[in-house]
Amino acid sequence: MIDSEGYRANVGIIVCNKIGKVLWAKRIGQSSWQFPQGGVKKDETIEKAVFRELKEEVGLDEGDVTLLHQTNKWLYYDLPEQYIRRNDLANSKPVCIGQKQKWFLLGLRSPEESIKLDCNSEPEFDDWRWVDYWYPLEKVVSFKREVYKEALEQLSSSLETFVN
Repeated sequence: MIDSEGYRANVGIIVCNKIGKVLWAKRIGQSSWQFPQGGVKKDETIEKAVFRELKEEVGLDEGDVTLLHQTNKWLYYDLPEQYIRRNDLANSKPVCIGQKQKWFLLGLRSPEESIKLDCNSEPEFDDWRWVDYWYPLEKVVSFKREVYKEALEQLSSSLETFVN
């Protein structure tokens, strides 16, 4: 869903384990890494989108995780010009200029072997690993960095509760 301003509604997912590490996934066929994320479909609640994307991207079901917290507002980022899609007409209005995201921190309850990257006919990721909580800030593509920072800051106290 793209709003009237040109932002696509999206959910960001941070899965943590009991020792406070977070799941960091490599985009299929690329060298870039990120947290799982995905669009909210028309007539879909944000929570339903989280669990649909969780299953599609990393193979986890709602019962495999505990919902720890979510960001208190939409977080926005603009796409760099080269990533902006436009209609076929030259100089037309962009289809989407960026994303607005609600971020969710999920605690993994199931064994990590439950994580499967091939549960979808078009996988998003081809590798994953556990990393320190703040590690993604230095590694994510620059145009997403501020959103990652704000999401991690808002969710960090819930991580401490899950770990302890």
